[in-house]
Amino acid sequence: MTKIIWILLFSLFPFASISNSKNIYFEDVSLLQKKQPLFVNRLNKGIIKVQFTVPAKSKSNELIAAKIHLSKNSQSEYLKQVEVEYVSILDDQTSISIFGNTSHFKTNLIIIGGSETIEPGSHTISIDFEVKKEARLEQSFQVEKFELMFKGGEILTFDADDTFAYRPAQIVREAGQDNVDTYRIPGLVTTNQGTLIAVYDVRYNSSKDLQQNIDVGLSRSNDGGQTWEPMQIIIDMGEWGGRPERVNGIGDPCILYDDKNQTLWVAGLWMSGATPDDALWWASRPGIKPDKTGQFVLVKSSDDGRTWSEPINITEQIKDPEWQLLLQGPGRGITMEDGTLVFPAQFKKDIGPKAIDGGQYICHSTIVYSKDGGKTWQIGTGAKPNTTEAQVVQLEDGSLMLNMRDDRNRSVKDKTNGRAVVVTNDLGETWKIHPTSNSALQEPNCMASIIASDIEMKGRNQQVLFFSNPNSKEARVNMTIKTSLDQGNSWPEKYQVLLNENQGFGYSCMSMVDENTVGILYEGIKELYFQKVPVEGIFTE
Repeated sequence: MTKIIWILLFSLFPFASISNSKNIYFEDVSLLQKKQPLFVNRLNKGIIKVQFTVPAKSKSNELIAAKIHLSKNSQSEYLKQVEVEYVSILDDQTSISIFGNTSHFKTNLIIIGGSETIEPGSHTISIDFEVKKEARLEQSFQVEKFELMFKGGEILTFDADDTFAYRPAQIVREAGQDNVDTYRIPGLVTTNQGTLIAVYDVRYNSSKDLQQNIDVGLSRSNDGGQTWEPMQIIIDMGEWGGRPERVNGIGDPCILYDDKNQTLWVAGLWMSGATPDDALWWASRPGIKPDKTGQFVLVKSSDDGRTWSEPINITEQIKDPEWQLLLQGPGRGITMEDGTLVFPAQFKKDIGPKAIDGGQYICHSTIVYSKDGGKTWQIGTGAKPNTTEAQVVQLEDGSLMLNMRDDRNRSVKDKTNGRAVVVTNDLGETWKIHPTSNSALQEPNCMASIIASDIEMKGRNQQVLFFSNPNSKEARVNMTIKTSLDQGNSWPEKYQVLLNENQGFGYSCMSMVDENTVGILYEGIKELYFQKVPVEGIFTE
């Protein structure tokens, strides 16, 4: 007779069951299934973890196998090895051992054999995954069921959450790599040659924002994100003005690809003289010159990101001297159908007599654009008060949609918890609030990404919007890609893909790797991850 044990589960598992129970009884049974990527070149520990207690005076038994049942159409061949770690606490003595491992997998079943005597006490079975170095990033698998098999005939069975797909991920920049403390603020585009270009902050000494010793770094991939070339530093203001690098930081990059002229542009925020004790967000003041206010600086490349120009400062062209601060995105910009280059941007404007001394101010998202291939630049008006980091897409009717971080979410009294969204038909001269603004896309007050792509669906091309951010109202957790088939009016839950439930710094940027695959570069803690999601997988119901 099958004995059913009702348990408290961490990841939506309805029950565990024991079959053929004769010699052993289990209490306090629980299962944790971590929902995260499986990183290449890193042992992914404790992805599945089972805990149970064998009461005193129960008979001992022998654990002989762990089985992982995978869902139909799973692609587990990217795994190199699966290992089972066994931890027991018997009479207050902790013992840790490797139960077994395997590198041989059947299509939908992974079996790890071994031998451990299960005696009265507390027991933990932990499943670790190792990924092949050459793992194809578009592959994935789902866990349908997990079993522990005992010599006495008992089988402890768990139903798993087979809606979550385990995908491999590349760590593009790792904390401490190249003697850099932190990598942050991702931007990502794909060139006409199929090259992925990633940009980011290179924060040498700490994870703190500007002002610090920060440069803009770049990584290139010629194989769809499978491998990445060594990092380049493409913007470094050095010791400008005779001041040390720690007060000449430049960061918060935003990358734009002009597919008409095959030119890459990267914008960065720079200011000279603000001390490391002063966050540049607050230290920047009204004015135009670098020692007074943040500078809107560009670099460009016409050889697919291999070499880059010297910095081009366009602050005087676009900044109102009365504003405290003007900066780009961050993230990525776009090239419109008519060739207009568009960076998302934001400016900070003081209000009130004490504003310069830290009083009230208002931030506005906007756009910076060029109609002549980057020779001259112009700026739009403020889209909506209290908005900052934004991303822009061109909709099917030619209008621009600006998807914005809304800093009202920081307010306890006005916690709207939604991305602000506006639309313009005149390059930011006027803006119209979108019907979904502050309601359709929840956020924990964080940067996000939105891209548009024509996708073949049911025999015809259709514009699809992809959006990514930490899918939470309270914390930067649950990095998720969401999809809209109706110009951003709805984001159905069935077309959403959870990538990583773990907390990170939360910024992300997407690009179409090819016409069938979404690529995303996003922040962990001090490091940057890259994953790929096939479009057909998103729309599989």
